[in-house]
Amino acid sequence: MFKRLKQKWKVSGTQLFFILCVFAITGTATAFLTKQVTTWLSLEVSSLWFWLVKLLVLIFGYQFVIMLVAIPFGQFKFFWNYEKKILRWFAKLLRIKQ
Repeated sequence: MFKRLKQKWKVSGTQLFFILCVFAITGTATAFLTKQVTTWLSLEVSSLWFWLVKLLVLIFGYQFVIMLVAIPFGQFKFFWNYEKKILRWFAKLLRIKQ
């Protein structure tokens, strides 16, 4: 599995390790951030606002956090290219809906 990822992303073993660390830290940090935001706003789990805010923080907050976490790991370039793919996908999705 790791060998396929290294080939797909065209990275070394060390770089793959750092990339996986960035993904892991970002996921954990975004989950923590989402919980903090919904708690700070005093939203009840049964509320539609809770789920809307949670979804927005998870989707958009993740994109922001991943770029911040990538910097100290020296993986900004990799994740900037990753982000551009995601932004293109969002743009394509919005064009389809119009």
